[in-house]
Amino acid sequence: MSTQGCSIIFLNRRQEVLLLLRDDIPSIPYPNQWDLPGGHVEKDETPEACIIREMKEEIGLAIEGFELFVITQMPDRTEFTFWKRADLDIDAIDLTEGQRLGWFSAAEIRALPLAFGFNQVVETFFERID
Repeated sequence: MSTQGCSIIFLNRRQEVLLLLRDDIPSIPYPNQWDLPGGHVEKDETPEACIIREMKEEIGLAIEGFELFVITQMPDRTEFTFWKRADLDIDAIDLTEGQRLGWFSAAEIRALPLAFGFNQVVETFFERID
């Protein structure tokens, strides 16, 4: 079985997407680059269980009510991207991975190179919600 990943697009009422600025550690993939929250699906774990676990680990949130947006075949993995409407107060989140969180509009995201090839996934998301 190929490697699987999961990610989530949180969308707030201003139609902005939540991104996480990855740690600035040269040994990790895409250091100091904006990314969708998420991670790798572990052995015997479903993508849904993975995104619940990752959000609890990374940002301390117990999420529910999310939906599958798209499954994308990336060069290195199969990516399950979920989405959820949420007006999270990012200043109140105790981030355990990454440097910080930020809300970004479609135009702002288009100007950023996102980690792990997520630009097209997010672009497609904005096209479908407009």
